[in-house]
Amino acid sequence: QVQLVESGGGLVQAGGSLRLSCAASGRTLSGFHMGWFRQAPGKEREFVAAITRTGGGTAYADSVQGRFTIARDNAKNTVYLQMNSLKPEDTAVYYCAADQGSIVLKVSPSSYDYWGQGTQVTVSS
Repeated sequence: QVQLVESGGGLVQAGGSLRLSCAASGRTLSGFHMGWFRQAPGKEREFVAAITRTGGGTAYADSVQGRFTIARDNAKNTVYLQMNSLKPEDTAVYYCAADQGSIVLKVSPSSYDYWGQGTQVTVSS
């Protein structure tokens, strides 16, 4: 079992930046691919970014490519999401998730085994 706790969300103006963190306990994160997802009110949870176990590979949703960067520090058991040039449409609850079984990075929420409780990101226009 692994517990994930997100932090770093908040209110920011359009064009601003935030860095989300996802700290894990219970097991080392080096055994998991990690992903960030988000869910806006009335919408389905959607893929944002993912990173391989070693950090050597990443994937991004088209909507955030070039603006967001996912990174991990396995020594600190933490995953990050650096969000720049934020837009009002980025407003959502952001979740980190851990995938223990996949070989390649997955974009479907159903592929992930463990989830954090989420952190709210609100971007004002």
